[in-house]
This record gives sequence, structure tokens and C-alpha cells, in this order.
Amino acid sequence: MNERKALLILHGKQALNEDVRAAVEGKRKQGWELAVRVTWEAGDAPRLVQEALNAGYTQLIAGGGDGTLRDIAEAMAAHSTPATLVLLPLGTANDFARAAGVSLEPAQALELLEAPAHAIDLGEVGGQIFLNMATGGFGSQVTANTSEDLKKVLGGAAYLFTGLSRFSELHAAYGELQGPDFQWRGELLALGIGNGRQAGGGHVLCPQALADDGLLDISILPAPQEVVGTLKTLLADGFGIDNMFVRARLPWVEIKVSEGLYINLDGEPLEGESLRFSTRPGALRVHLPENSPVLSASKTVSRPG
Repeated sequence: MNERKALLILHGKQALNEDVRAAVEGKRKQGWELAVRVTWEAGDAPRLVQEALNAGYTQLIAGGGDGTLRDIAEAMAAHSTPATLVLLPLGTANDFARAAGVSLEPAQALELLEAPAHAIDLGEVGGQIFLNMATGGFGSQVTANTSEDLKKVLGGAAYLFTGLSRFSELHAAYGELQGPDFQWRGELLALGIGNGRQAGGGHVLCPQALADDGLLDISILPAPQEVVGTLKTLLADGFGIDNMFVRARLPWVEIKVSEGLYINLDGEPLEGESLRFSTRPGALRVHLPENSPVLSASKTVSRPG
């Protein structure tokens, strides 16, 4: 490590988190010059990223949930900076961090300051960047409507609780997807366009997704009427629902949706009836654990045009 200096951008809700304070102090005792800046309102994360880069910081830490991580990753990508990022997962879901094997213990997560940085991809849609996943369908609506109070009490289980309580509202929506040598149209219950593997508090939609292959993993759960009518029973019986997905791995995909299909970008609602998702290969350097599941085991990856 050339310089033991980093800046932590911490979500305001975590300002009094004693585990974070202890982890920061621990790194300082190890000789790290570790500064902390706290967000207060929308727009703070991009501003703090710019200030950190202007001040010469080459290592940033994103302390918060998936939304905070997305905001910081987007700001870093906008500056095309060689600075690297460490994930300090402090949200309810922490979907990207969990899939990547990052510890949820602050002290252990900050140990990744010492780990090598890997160039990973970012997804892009309509000028917006995402690190983890875009989701569509009933599950996205559940995620968007899960209350903050319920998240505080139940953690990631809040999404499941909300989904079960609203199961009677389950319905399909029509969508059309097109990419290189790929086309699908029909009624669907769920859609995942993943740079990461899971969303909505642990729902694995793209189980084989890699964050450094230059591709997006597409997972579609079709919705023939008989599936909609019996899905609850199938889940209760432990049915292998994963086998029902239509999957593809593409550098870009265009989607046209009908009214009633809710799209969600790393936890934030996304509007638009016609959207194009693409990758920005190697756009961000992130410190991840050795043998992280979301990193390619081999660099010889096939990339369709």
C-alpha cells in the first residue's frame, strides 16, 4: 500500500454507530489517516466524492446501504478517477456486499483497505449508473414499499414479510427484451438485470453474475397464468423455482414495459417505458475479498457483440 490514507463517506443515519467508530479508531491505531464525512441530504455523497478527489484522496470508503454505494460509485465513475473504493455495508439489505463476500462487521470490512483493488463493471441506463442490479416486477414494488420502521425491526426479513402480506396483489406484467442474439416477450412476474447477484434483501435473481466480465446477467421469471395461480403453493412445497427462469448474459439489453411493471435501480424507482441497459466494463476499482464470488476465476470471458 503506497499511502495509508482514506476518506470514509458515511450515511448520516450511521453517525452514532459505535461499531463504526470503533472500527475507524482501530484503523487509525494501525497507522491509517482515516477521515470521516457524514451525509445529511440528497446530493451530499457526490459532493463529498468530488471534495475528496480534489483533496488528493486515492481511497474512498462507502459507509451505508446499497443506495449509498450506488451514489458514491456513480460519482466516482463520473470523474473517471483511478481512486479505489472500499465497501462498508451498513444498510438493511447490503445485497452487493453480501454477494461479493464483504463482511458485515465494520472492523472486518475496513480490513479490505489492505486488499488489492479489482476493476469491476458498472451498469448504465438512461444516464444513471448502477453497481448491483435493476429489478422489475412485483418484487420491486415490494422493495420500494417496505417501510423504514419495518426495516429497523426486521432487517432484511422486512422485504419477505411485506411480500407475503401483499401476496394477494401478485400479478404479471408484459415486457419485451432484446439484446445480441436474444429476444424474449411475454408476461413476467420478476426481472433481474444484474451486475451483482441478489436484490431486495437477499433474493438471488442472477446467481451466476460476475462483476468484472463486461456483461449483464438477465433473469426473467415468466408468468403463465397457471404459475401465477399456484406460485404460493409451489414455494411452500420447496419447489425449485430457480428452474423456471429464462436467463441470458449480454453486454446490453433493451426493454419495453407495459403499465404495471415496476422497475427498481439499486433500491431507487426507475421510470420509463423503453429502457436500454448496458455495461461500462472496468469502470470502478473496488477492494474485494480474495476469491470473491463476483470476480471472474478466468479472464478469458466470451463477450458477444
